[in-house]
Amino acid sequence: MNVSAFLVLDSLTKRFGGQPAVDRVSLGVDQGEILALLGPSGSGKTTTLRLLAGFETPDAGRIVVGGEDVTTAPAAARRFGMVFQHYALFPHLDVGENVGFGLESRRVRPPERERRVREALALVDLTGFERRRVEELSGGQQQRVALARALAPEPRVLLLDEPLSNLDPTLRERTRRELRALIRRIGITTLLVTHEQEEAFDLADRIALLRAGALEQVGTAEELYGAPASPFVATFVGRSSVVPVERVGGEVGPDGFAPVRLAGTDTVLSLPLPERATPPLALYIRPEALRFDRQAGAGQGIEGVVTERRYAGAVAIYTVGLGVGEEHPVEVLAEPAVVRVGDRVHLTPTGRGLHLFAAGTP
Repeated sequence: MNVSAFLVLDSLTKRFGGQPAVDRVSLGVDQGEILALLGPSGSGKTTTLRLLAGFETPDAGRIVVGGEDVTTAPAAARRFGMVFQHYALFPHLDVGENVGFGLESRRVRPPERERRVREALALVDLTGFERRRVEELSGGQQQRVALARALAPEPRVLLLDEPLSNLDPTLRERTRRELRALIRRIGITTLLVTHEQEEAFDLADRIALLRAGALEQVGTAEELYGAPASPFVATFVGRSSVVPVERVGGEVGPDGFAPVRLAGTDTVLSLPLPERATPPLALYIRPEALRFDRQAGAGQGIEGVVTERRYAGAVAIYTVGLGVGEEHPVEVLAEPAVVRVGDRVHLTPTGRGLHLFAAGTP
């Protein structure tokens, strides 16, 4: 954790009914950085955001922004802006009144309030929408109004709670691009809660992956995908097939690599062995980690049988059963017509996307 970061979460902890919803989470977020809190339902994402916003009080730990400890400060004093999952716009107020609502409660004088409303709407490309009714707006426009309302008080940090979940897939993708461009143009420090991996990859500079209230791994999308710290990361971020493996002879080399055999096959691979990874072991295989090898002959490569094909446009995802009984299926990403279901095939590693872990580790 970078303790000199603009926003610091230091061992933040929150329990409900004795169970930790947020378990000693420590994070540092640089000024202007976009950080995504990613994880499944119940992982502590929204509770972490509510602790930051001041809607919940932590049982332990600190929240520091710009060198100021705001752990016990009321929500209004933190100068954090928040966009809720369902936007929470008032249908009886027009757009300008919605954007200025928080300013009015802060007793900002009318001329200053009108200026800030105009500037906030300009930031989200809704200039001239002040007198529009909320029900006249599209879902994407409503999302931008909610964002303008959060930006009008000139917050230090922007908090987004599943901001695109109410939009249909096509509108969500377009709005995501617009939101990313807007946040980067403003340069505001932003924390985004999402359970959508694609959304986190597309919007965030870094991703904090949470599981059962605890941090599993923090890094860029490339780091989480290419160097997962645990089996949970390997399966939650992207796709992975899991095949049991066993150590075969020899010591771990000076480069940290060790020879392992894939279960049910004669195939031996040399792979980096994680520290403290004691047998039994399992190999987590990305769909792009293996390729079909038409040049391989009998006894060469990893042999298997194609049992399924799922068309995905420019590519297809093939399921290949490995071993004598084909009991260990793996997914292989390839061109749509390269092989057919029922074909006996040979696979060779591409040099990426193979991750070895102790079997049964969380």
